[in-house]
Amino acid sequence: MAVTVSAFTIPSLSSDRTTFLAASSSHSSALSSASSLQFPVQLRRFRIGTKGISAPSRPRILPLVEATKQTFSNLDDLLAKAEKPVLVDFYATWCGPCQFMVPILNEVNAKLKDKIQVVKIDTEKYPSIADKYRIEALPTFILFKDGVPYDRFEGAFTADKLIQRIEDALKATK
Repeated sequence: MAVTVSAFTIPSLSSDRTTFLAASSSHSSALSSASSLQFPVQLRRFRIGTKGISAPSRPRILPLVEATKQTFSNLDDLLAKAEKPVLVDFYATWCGPCQFMVPILNEVNAKLKDKIQVVKIDTEKYPSIADKYRIEALPTFILFKDGVPYDRFEGAFTADKLIQRIEDALKATK
């Protein structure tokens, strides 16, 4: 049985120089040396394995939520004890527009903190509250004054439009 050695060239992926690789075969050819083969930085991030090519996952950057978590026995208790109007955001974690509203609600809360209190209620965790207020679309916002629903609106808003809507509703209650 004869062993053959053949040489062939592969241009280096990271420079103009040529890299030589040697292949030997006894019953089958096998690559014996690839020590000088270099890949560009972009390609080094990929992992080539038996299941194909995969890339490491990047960490997701999510907006910080600046909220104070409070626990009440029920929503009616919260609304009855509120000293100012309460804006309730009915949302679900799977709802894209609801997630879009998170930083906007943070901005609204910061700008109107002296005028209203912002509360978020997950409709998946509290379906009985969602049923009571007939929540059929997400996100749904209900502005409560003196424990009673005063204004209701659905959908995603820009911060400016949401603030304007809330301020208009508050002016109408005076």
